[in-house]
Amino acid sequence: MEEGALSKPLAAVACAAMALSYVAILYAPTLVLRLPPPPLYKDFMIRRFICAATSSLVSVVFCYLILPMRSREISYFLGVLGIRMDHIWQAVVFPLSLTCLMYAGSLVLKTLLLIDSFSIYANSSGDTSFGCIKYALRSLLDWGLSITSNILAWRNYVVAPLTEELVFRACMVPLLLCGGFKISSVIFLCPVFFSLAHLNHFMEVYSKQNYNFIKSSLAVGFQLGYTLIFGSYASFLFIRTGNLLAPLVAHVCCNFMGLPVLFSRSKGIVSAAFLAGMVGFLWLLFPMTHPDLYNDRTNNCKCWQGYCSWNEPLKSSL
Repeated sequence: MEEGALSKPLAAVACAAMALSYVAILYAPTLVLRLPPPPLYKDFMIRRFICAATSSLVSVVFCYLILPMRSREISYFLGVLGIRMDHIWQAVVFPLSLTCLMYAGSLVLKTLLLIDSFSIYANSSGDTSFGCIKYALRSLLDWGLSITSNILAWRNYVVAPLTEELVFRACMVPLLLCGGFKISSVIFLCPVFFSLAHLNHFMEVYSKQNYNFIKSSLAVGFQLGYTLIFGSYASFLFIRTGNLLAPLVAHVCCNFMGLPVLFSRSKGIVSAAFLAGMVGFLWLLFPMTHPDLYNDRTNNCKCWQGYCSWNEPLKSSL
């Protein structure tokens, strides 16, 4: 890619168009195609999945056409999007471990509640330790089966993270960088499009809040703030690692964990774990996302930075 090949206004408009299309296509079956509402909620969600996948594909094709790449080979383009086969375990383990530090309080609380449930089971059933282990494994298996058969789980842990990271990170970040935006600007600008794309939830929240505009606005505003913070973190991960898996696993983890638990009334150790986790997160944020951990030093053409000449100063600027 050549530096300045895209203007800043064009890059920003292209990202805005992708964000708008991501939301608009979700409503296309009803508003454009005039299809009747699906009879079952599962069918409704499957239709949404198809729409999200279509929107992601359109954004990828659009990105392929508008980015002034040095080569039009598919493998080259996939590298620009951060879709790579090298350094997979680093792109999964390090960002996932880093993200889990933010949820140290949540993890400690869940562990304590799990221990309490096992103690209650052991006391009520009089079972042995081996029986408790069997109970834990059976509970874990039942939980896994319930997750795989839950349509909302597929949305939260598969479809939404995959399509959103593909559009709002893999496509938008290269466009903004190629348009001449600074890396620090991209980290905070890209999540703006990501947050605005969640405004379509307002009517759903509005109805749940008994059509109270103030409560609905506060709820949606809180959600937008949270998505803005996460979007900045995900953009940071993508730029630093050059691998789409990094923000993807972080997205799945955050969707699974929800909001971090800051404290628990009956368990002070939860607050201590949260504080310790945040200190560890801030301390390890840059070391665990150092570009050298995610790229082959002997063959830099494989790494994401190697595809993009405008991104070469990345190691020193972040």
